Amino acid sequence: MKAILCEQWGGPETLRLAEVPLPQPGPGQVRIRIAAAGVNFPDVLIIQKKYQVQPQLPFVPGAEVAGTVEAVGDGVRDIQAGAAVAALCGTGGFAEACVVDAAQCVLLPPDLPMDLAAGLVLAWGTAWHALRDRAALCEGETLLVLGAAGGVGLAAVQIGKAIGARVIAAAGTPEKVDLCRRQGADEGFDYEREDLRETVRRLTDGTGPAVVFDAVGGRFSEPALRSIAWRGRHLVVGFAAGAVPAIALNLPLLKGASLIGVFWGEFAKREPRRHAEGLREILDWIAQGRIRPLVSRRYALADAPRALADLAARAATGKVIVVP
Repeated sequence: MKAILCEQWGGPETLRLAEVPLPQPGPGQVRIRIAAAGVNFPDVLIIQKKYQVQPQLPFVPGAEVAGTVEAVGDGVRDIQAGAAVAALCGTGGFAEACVVDAAQCVLLPPDLPMDLAAGLVLAWGTAWHALRDRAALCEGETLLVLGAAGGVGLAAVQIGKAIGARVIAAAGTPEKVDLCRRQGADEGFDYEREDLRETVRRLTDGTGPAVVFDAVGGRFSEPALRSIAWRGRHLVVGFAAGAVPAIALNLPLLKGASLIGVFWGEFAKREPRRHAEGLREILDWIAQGRIRPLVSRRYALADAPRALADLAARAATGKVIVVP
């Protein structure tokens, strides 16, 4: 089968399309014929040896897929060959097929397009875990989303609205802010041009957001934390800006606020039942028309390195996918 291989640590330009053996499922595993694979920021980091998980070389990047189960290993009872699934694979997704643990699969409704399903597991799973599971965001609260036009950011915007929160979207260009508004954000601003603290203070009448969804880091984390409401929850989701900020611990103290780590990959592995519960709620929201994942661009398998380069350059909005 064809797959994208990472044979040395480096940028997307080091990846190549290669012919590799078709993987065979072991006990408790299934093989998926991949219809689409999501492209995510951790994929950019993992090929550079900058992610929390560092696989052995060579490996196939790509952390989430959707497709059809074509082979089932010993001990698998709940998933049959022919089933449509979305799955967390960690690596192996930028290929024509991959093997995953059956516990990391969620069965898909027959009417859900595979390209939408491919983007649900990581970005939408992360946003659900952050907002629903870690922050316990409530109806009527105000949510500030940093990096709101990206895949995980737009998921947070839509999930926040599905929960019933008031959502403020912060993004890096006026066009991205407009996109966030079209995807349901109540308010939006360009944090590259506007002062974050002053704008958030104005948009919240001085009270601040109850929850900050921070997948950006860098120079934006501290002013966002300084803006947070009393007893607020600041979700540490990622560092798309590149720099991991050093936060003075007197800041959460002064606001009675909480800094909450969101490591979705470890959550999905340690708590697969809870993770599956989140995906089922997301699928229910889609069926009810309360959310609609945005797939903004599709790339052929051979163009997966370009997809990663576009994501690294922050040239992508919404979700981008690779279609083998």
